[in-house]
Amino acid sequence: MSSTEPRERGTGTQDRVLDADPPEPMSEPDAAAPETPETPETPLIKNWNFQALWSSEAFAAVAKETAEIAYPLLILATTGSTLFAGIVGSAQLITASLISIPAGTLADRLDRRLLLMGCNLVRVVLLALFSVLIFTDSANMAVIFAIALSSAVCFGLSQPAGLAAIKALVPASQLTQATAQNQIRYFGATVAGPPIGGALFGVARAFPYLAAAVSFLVSSLLLLFVRKPMQSEQSRSAKEKGGTVEGFRFLFKQPILRPLIIWIMGSNMAFTHSGVFLALIATAQGRGASESFIGATLAVAGLGGLFGSLIAGWVFKKVKPSVIVLYGAWIGPVVAILLAVTPGVIPLGVIVTLVFIRGPIISTLFLSYLAAVAPDKVQGRVLGAVFFMSMSAAPIGVFLVGAVFDLAGSTWVFITMCVISGVAALPTLTKRIRTLPAPEAVAV
Repeated sequence: MSSTEPRERGTGTQDRVLDADPPEPMSEPDAAAPETPETPETPLIKNWNFQALWSSEAFAAVAKETAEIAYPLLILATTGSTLFAGIVGSAQLITASLISIPAGTLADRLDRRLLLMGCNLVRVVLLALFSVLIFTDSANMAVIFAIALSSAVCFGLSQPAGLAAIKALVPASQLTQATAQNQIRYFGATVAGPPIGGALFGVARAFPYLAAAVSFLVSSLLLLFVRKPMQSEQSRSAKEKGGTVEGFRFLFKQPILRPLIIWIMGSNMAFTHSGVFLALIATAQGRGASESFIGATLAVAGLGGLFGSLIAGWVFKKVKPSVIVLYGAWIGPVVAILLAVTPGVIPLGVIVTLVFIRGPIISTLFLSYLAAVAPDKVQGRVLGAVFFMSMSAAPIGVFLVGAVFDLAGSTWVFITMCVISGVAALPTLTKRIRTLPAPEAVAV
């Protein structure tokens, strides 16, 4: 997500205390009754259930990114059409976005471990079969399109379940830490997957898909080491009214989630990775930069997300949530203006790094609030609504970048980014956002 990634019940914690019955008079302590010492909280690094899930999802993320970079390479090698490559990429994004809505309901209704394993194993079969078809020169455009979309369906189905399981595996006090670790997995995969896929494609066109199939298989096996249930039995058997719509209803009823998701949608429209990279490439080409300079610019910009994921845990310990949100919201318009007035090419990548660093940090904070305030029985549906809303804004942003660039040039592209991100950031100025408590303080 380029920038997700994404909760309070007002003064809910205080209300529960104030509404409690008056305490009964204290009785004399029983001298013979020994005090029960509190059990120390297990550090997250030693939480083997969460770490097994995290490792499984890491293998799945690398597999996805390895295959994703190989689709356009294969299409260009077989058809020479950038249009076909763009159509497949857009279709995958739209498919995953739409599938995330029913996927949230499935994550609340089905066994999340089996859902994740099922999606992984389907992709193992699909990609292994695809590799055979490539080896036998039987992979035409229709086959490529079908495999790519089927993989996008599996991704859309599995994403809410993987994130919803976190609340069941870690205590409330570690939700932010666990979500921050998840961001390292995501951005690490976006850095590692493409070069792996590109290198394997250079050896043989089928190798990236074979490697991805093996990685998805390993991901499935690692899920067997998650011993703790990934959701409560009461949640899975719940039949409350609302269905899929309940995720959207819950999201917009929450005083913290509502302004944040509105801002995230606008930010994704203005600064989606694909849109920003397209703007940088077109601007750099217009300034006469070589392909090597363009590649270096994109590499510098892309490293911002990985750096942000690595420092997210430290940031949450040192900086108030309200400050994090305000920085994340208003750095976007500032960066857009800097891009419009800064000459050269490499400096553009450095400037974009400032906005890409915020991505994993904001995603961690948002998802921590979501995990804290959303009961387990609606976690999947709320996440499905979030993924749909955040991902659906990205294609609009990519289209706007291309259209505005063709009509008016790079300067107006960056001015458009500034206006969209500035308007989207306005909800973060509310008193609720400016006085954000920590996620664990509003956990239910």
